[in-house]
Amino acid sequence: MLALRSHNTALVLDLLRTAGTDGISRLELAERTGLTPQAVSKITARLREEGLVAEAGYRASTGGKPRTVLRLVPGAGHALGVHLDRDELHVVLVDLNGTVVAERRAPLDLGSGADAVVAAVAREAEAVVGEAVAGLPDAAVTEVGGGLPDGAVTEVGGGVHDGGVIEVGSGVPCTAVTEVGSGVPDGAVIDVGVGVPDAGVTEFGAGAASAALTDVGAGVSDAATVGSGAEPAGGRLAGVRSLLGLGVALPGPLDHTRGVLHRVTGFPEWDGFPLRDALVRRLGVPVAVDKDTNAAALGLAVAGEGGEGGGGGSFAFLYLGTGLGAGLVIGGAVHRGARTGAGEFGHQVIQLDGPRCECGNRGCLETLCLGAVSRGEVEEAARVLGEGAANLVGLLDIDLVLLGGRTVTAAPEAFVRGVSAVLDARARGAGAVPVRIASGGVAEGAAQLLLAPLFGRGDG
Repeated sequence: MLALRSHNTALVLDLLRTAGTDGISRLELAERTGLTPQAVSKITARLREEGLVAEAGYRASTGGKPRTVLRLVPGAGHALGVHLDRDELHVVLVDLNGTVVAERRAPLDLGSGADAVVAAVAREAEAVVGEAVAGLPDAAVTEVGGGLPDGAVTEVGGGVHDGGVIEVGSGVPCTAVTEVGSGVPDGAVIDVGVGVPDAGVTEFGAGAASAALTDVGAGVSDAATVGSGAEPAGGRLAGVRSLLGLGVALPGPLDHTRGVLHRVTGFPEWDGFPLRDALVRRLGVPVAVDKDTNAAALGLAVAGEGGEGGGGGSFAFLYLGTGLGAGLVIGGAVHRGARTGAGEFGHQVIQLDGPRCECGNRGCLETLCLGAVSRGEVEEAARVLGEGAANLVGLLDIDLVLLGGRTVTAAPEAFVRGVSAVLDARARGAGAVPVRIASGGVAEGAAQLLLAPLFGRGDG
């Protein structure tokens, strides 16, 4: 699917996505993209071959035969989004529309070391895909590779469409497929490959069609490691055809371009760790890494915050959870800065002789805000956050302030009221900038690091 990425294809895909279930005709695509009808026909033909686009009926024409309407197939592609917080891991699997189809949460200690954190991300990502894989559309999974957790596919039941599971590859663990039930059509499982251990398929139900399993490969016995072995080349998720990859969002500072972490506040041991490359080696799929606030801001921009369809508007997303940061969208695009250093909002000093911050400075906004929260002074925390927001509004002249993070969502009305009051007081005669709670999460935004470029929405 990554091979489909091109400017013209992205233009077409984005219009198909925004058209929704109503769809859009090839002629309309040509008119709105500026491409020739011939170019649009070639692009849409390739998208249909890939299963990304389907016909959605016909639309009346001003002359001649009715126009065929095309629509995006949301379930034909997926992306994983991971939010690595200081104490929690949140993983989502989203479709091409950005709709969450599966998710998991698990406790996490970001200071437990790189090996432990990478293993936790891999485990939860594989589990989310494992939970969702049985429900993916026909041919969305071309191979269920070695290493997916036990029970990843718990039952191939009656009514599974031909080609619903095209291949169960070598190394699929015991009980990965626990039952092939009655009524499974011919070819529903085409190949159970070499290396499937004993009980890889535990039962063939009455009435399973003659060719429901067309080839049970050598080694479906104690010889589980015959042939290609237990781990297919390319990583544990590489065989999921519909999976674009995995986006990871976590506290900064970091280098978004190289996927390398710097001295994460409170966790200096991460300095210089190549998180992106470590996860690519582990999972075998493309990986993008960004700050949590940038990822969330990207997701909000794609959803249309700050401008129609996410274009042209400017806003700040202020995230208050275990830390404090900002994601900045300027002119419809995420502003990261030359070194991914933009948005270190929580470490602006607003009290010269204030309490010491974990970053080493005194009087940082993050320390003052979280300190007020820890004392139960929510109104004071909101006022302090508002002072920082007012500085940002005055500096960048943004259109909107969005608030998010677990600390904010625990008392949303108090934070909106407190931040708004400071912005109103410092508006200097101009219209006050609106403040509201953000509609999306960090993990969903992390998934957009892979999805957005497919639709031509920034660089991810």
